[in-house]
Formats: sequence, C-alpha cells, structure tokens
Amino acid sequence: MSEERTTALQYLKTVRGQVDGIIKMIQDDRYCIDVANQVLAAQSLLRKAELAILQGHLRHCVKEACMANNPDEKIEELNRILEKLLAK
Repeated sequence: MSEERTTALQYLKTVRGQVDGIIKMIQDDRYCIDVANQVLAAQSLLRKAELAILQGHLRHCVKEACMANNPDEKIEELNRILEKLLAK
C-alpha cells in the first residue's frame, strides 16, 4: 500500500471514530455548537484523506500514464474531480 493510501486510511479511521462520537453526542442531547464543531473536524479529516488519495493518484497513476505516453484519460479524470471539488 502506498504512503498516500496509508495516510488516507489513518484519517478515515479517525473520522469513523469521530462520527461514532458525534452520534453519541446527538443521542446524549449535547450542545448544538459542540456537535457542529465535531462535524467540522470530521469534514476536515475527510478533505485531508481526499487530498492524500489524489496526491497518490498523481504520483502513481498519472505519472505512469504520462510515461506510457497516454495521459489523456487520467487528465480527464482529474478534470472531472477538480470540477466537483471546486463546486463545493
């Protein structure tokens, strides 16, 4: 497994724990702002996981496609994901 995927996996496991904690906070009727802050923290880690995955894609998949002189498909994939990211 690549370094980027290992990093993303660590972030996602942390997010899983945070989401479980957020669910418990809601069940325990905790203060809304505290819950919202935890949701923001989970979203931040999801963004970091996403970035790690995309960095790995650039370093491995896109690099290999360029070396094989066939980058068009990978570039189009990146364009589509960037459009989605920028639409957020």
